[in-house]
Amino acid sequence: MSEDIKGQYVLANRLTEIIDSGRIGHAQLFEGKNEDGAFAMALAYVQYLNCQNKKHYHEGEHQGLRADSCGECPSCKKFEQLMHTDLHFVFPNAVTPKVKGSSVSSDDFQEEFRDYVLSTKARGSMGSWFRHLGIENKQGMIRERDADNLTKELSLCSYEGGYKIVLIWMAELMNNTAANKLLKTLEEPSEKTLLLLVSERSEGMLDTILSRVQRVVVKPEVDDSAQSLSSKAQACTAEERQLFVDWLRMLFKLKMTNLSEHVDKLSTMGRERQKIFLGYALEVMRGCFLNSVAGLPVNLESGDEKFDAAFPRMIGTGNIEMIEQSLEEAMYAIERNANPKITFMKLSFNLSRGLKR
Repeated sequence: MSEDIKGQYVLANRLTEIIDSGRIGHAQLFEGKNEDGAFAMALAYVQYLNCQNKKHYHEGEHQGLRADSCGECPSCKKFEQLMHTDLHFVFPNAVTPKVKGSSVSSDDFQEEFRDYVLSTKARGSMGSWFRHLGIENKQGMIRERDADNLTKELSLCSYEGGYKIVLIWMAELMNNTAANKLLKTLEEPSEKTLLLLVSERSEGMLDTILSRVQRVVVKPEVDDSAQSLSSKAQACTAEERQLFVDWLRMLFKLKMTNLSEHVDKLSTMGRERQKIFLGYALEVMRGCFLNSVAGLPVNLESGDEKFDAAFPRMIGTGNIEMIEQSLEEAMYAIERNANPKITFMKLSFNLSRGLKR
């Protein structure tokens, strides 16, 4: 239900108004961070779309929302448990100790994914999903078989007479073969089908796909309270957070022997761990920037109190743009299977320059 997504009522009102007017696009992209509610908003959207007893509030009856799903009808109960027969999920996957072979797909993990989404209230990360499966050191993606299953699913008639819905989580991790097959589905949609893509980094998707979807931007929730990095800190292990602190301290002196040894350590982490590490680094930098320019408290949660107290002063308007760009480029490179040692060495030089500004 939209009511459960605090801080996103303006967007929820726009989406319910679109549904009520009947202007429903067959392909939409919800772009934004899962922790800000992008995935949760997509789920609330399809629940409201299929709700059999939509609630419409009079002015002053609800603080913020104009309408919402009832949460009580048979359709809502199925959606809230992610068990609706017309709802199908596609998401990054990989071979696990239980599911092996060269043709794994999202269909092999539907039950595990539902449990994961419910346990995280649809605000989980790629890293925590792979930890849920026990394969955090593998590179997950959406493959050709996923696209074939998606096409088959959308070609079937709705079981309950409403929309047939496929929701693609982390759509930026589709490989090119799957993306090109999806493109055909977007160009020739079946009647009463709805394809929802959820992406944290839409720049990693094909332009031809982006041009064929209606984009729904889920902006970060703004809070006047302390900016906590707990979600990223929990994703990073204590050892990885210490690696992060040691790495940044090293970048000020930039002794090549020590740096080379440290980059070797970062390079030996699995790609999913490297992405979590870089995501944590990016959140730290953004939190420090908000502290610098807006005075918002920031809890870095690095495990090093001296570092947490001193480092926020190093980030400001003069270097945040360069630092953000460098970290995002590194994350993109790792996702595209670039050489991790070269990636982290280049990133180290860029961050060293940025931090000294």
